[in-house]
Amino acid sequence: MNTQPELLYHRDQFYARARRSVPAARRFAEWSLRYWGLAEWDRSADLSLCVSELATNALLHGAPPGRGFLLRLRYDGLAVRAEVHDSGPGVPRIADDPDEGGRGLLLVAALSDKWGVAERSPGKLVWCEWYRDALGADRDTAGTGTRPCP
Repeated sequence: MNTQPELLYHRDQFYARARRSVPAARRFAEWSLRYWGLAEWDRSADLSLCVSELATNALLHGAPPGRGFLLRLRYDGLAVRAEVHDSGPGVPRIADDPDEGGRGLLLVAALSDKWGVAERSPGKLVWCEWYRDALGADRDTAGTGTRPCP
């Protein structure tokens, strides 16, 4: 039986459509990992970089003027999940030609175990997950058969 409140492992922070929001989102992710006892986790830098990339994409492509974005972080003991919610149109994708942009999602795909895009109204959320091998979670780089965060 889990004796700790579930909210300890679920953190949300809203950010304005401003350049200072990207480093603030990264600091929030790093603080959350420390709070959860994951500061020394060998993949914490990957998560921080991916949060920066997703926050940047939300600012450049997803958050219309006058709006912002939500960063949601969750940890269930087996996996850490980062989600960036915005209210803009469009579906993020990895560019066919890296010279035209799209390298941020290429990094997210390379550094996380699994990532994707989901619809919300209005807008979308882009998420990525990392699995804790040390706790017995199976790492699935193909993106199937994994246990998602609650």
